[in-house]
Amino acid sequence: MNWLENLLFNPDSIAHIVLLYSFVIAGGVMLGKLKMSGVSLGVTFILFVGILMGHFGFTGNREILNFIQDFGLILFVYCIGLQVGPSFFSSFKKGGVTMNLIATGVVMLNIVVMLGLWLALFDPEDLPMLVGVLCGAVTNTPGLGAASEALGQTGYTGPDIANGYACAYPLGVVGIIGATILLRYLCRVNLTKEEEELKREEEANPHVKPHLMHVEVHNDALNGKTLMAVREFLNRDFVCSRILQNGHVNIPTRDTIFHVGDQLFIVCAEDDAEAIIAFIGRRVEVDWEKQDIDSPLVSRRILVTQARMNGKSLGQLHFSSMYGVNVTRVNRSGMDLFANPNLKLQVGDRLMVVGPQDAVEQVAHKMGNSLKRLDHPNIVTIFVGIFLGILFGSLPIALPGIPTPIKLGLAGGPLIVAILIARFGYKLKLVTYTTMSANLMLREIGLALFLASVGIKAGANFVQTVVEGDGLLYVGCGFLITVIPILVMGLVARLKYKLNYFTLMGLIAGSTTDPPALAYANQTAGNDAPAVGYTTVYPLAMFLRILTAQVIILLLCG
Repeated sequence: MNWLENLLFNPDSIAHIVLLYSFVIAGGVMLGKLKMSGVSLGVTFILFVGILMGHFGFTGNREILNFIQDFGLILFVYCIGLQVGPSFFSSFKKGGVTMNLIATGVVMLNIVVMLGLWLALFDPEDLPMLVGVLCGAVTNTPGLGAASEALGQTGYTGPDIANGYACAYPLGVVGIIGATILLRYLCRVNLTKEEEELKREEEANPHVKPHLMHVEVHNDALNGKTLMAVREFLNRDFVCSRILQNGHVNIPTRDTIFHVGDQLFIVCAEDDAEAIIAFIGRRVEVDWEKQDIDSPLVSRRILVTQARMNGKSLGQLHFSSMYGVNVTRVNRSGMDLFANPNLKLQVGDRLMVVGPQDAVEQVAHKMGNSLKRLDHPNIVTIFVGIFLGILFGSLPIALPGIPTPIKLGLAGGPLIVAILIARFGYKLKLVTYTTMSANLMLREIGLALFLASVGIKAGANFVQTVVEGDGLLYVGCGFLITVIPILVMGLVARLKYKLNYFTLMGLIAGSTTDPPALAYANQTAGNDAPAVGYTTVYPLAMFLRILTAQVIILLLCG
């Protein structure tokens, strides 16, 4: 039976370590599906199963555990960066600025409350544990990883900060949702009125999305002018995908000459529709199928899968002049975008192309249009990004007044590089497209490995920390760190900025990077407003959570 004893208890056995991780991760995921009052802890249960196994003496070689923990963290934060990168900079546009300022206020107040509690109730050497409590209170696992990695740079030898995280996490999940509910009663929110107000706002603000219409040329000043000249006169972007001229339907090019009475099929941004009608002529109804078409026209969605198309603008590809087709819309990540000539294509985009059958086929061949090709993740880009992220995270950054240079480390470096590659990678000819399922798989594997490693390492001293140490105090402090900033900034958002409550619910979930809170918000609202608030602030909030956890450790514990 020596083989069984070796398999179960030998910390240097690779088989034992793999078996231990498999049990911890599988058990944690299954337990994470259990719900109490509609709320579950999700994959974070892996941490608690790991703590349990570590408490009973099931562990592994420390160096191997450290490697698995760090590699899991790198995978996790890098995939998060790839996910939030495309929307990271656009989230600061008008409307998003206010929400991001509120989210930043929540993050900063979390830190202020934590530091206040540290100064009032704890000894100076307890700060690392309070940082763990902070990360648990706002349910931010990447922040815990960043703080743990930063502590390694300082030579810290105290208690594992994962114990503080584990103490604060459960009430953190409950506290975020509870504070959101309390805001509703403090502000006397009427959900029916909020929904009606949301509908009025949507009607008052036209979306910048594709708008299709038929227009007849009535403006005598356009008689004899080319399509390009009309577009320049109007100073609005639009695509004329078909023109009925002298009883025949054609695909117009930039040199097509307009005449009074011509009927056009125009695609433009919704905001520009009325201006185009006022300049060109009135709306008409046209049944294109009953018209005399010189060559059969088709409308087809074409998938961009050729790597060399990545980063090219629609204007550079000259679809109209070279192929006799028009691109009217671009679908990216489920959202239709107007086909502006300056729009940069990315692998994974879907183009709506209108034109003769053979010409459309030529464009499809040029774009790739191979769904199978997208099923394979771009491994090269992923590991090139991780390579650059490690280099960037290892660079020492000297700050005035700080004797030890600061490094972004294994969490901050890959995160920043992933955000930049996801947004600007096409300029370096890097194909950053990864299917959502592939990104989610890598991210979940990285998170599971990280949480299992942290739990197994922290398990030996966890019970002692909670029972004999300051465990209950950590729980109470974590609850205050969770609730106070949400209530303060929630009241500011509601009373000063008049933010819709449904949007505010999503904003709170995003500022704490807490999916259970978003799930509760979606269930309560029954509309897209919470998701809009969440996605607007999530990229910046996640970035700040990871970066500030490191900065606190390096500045105050170095």
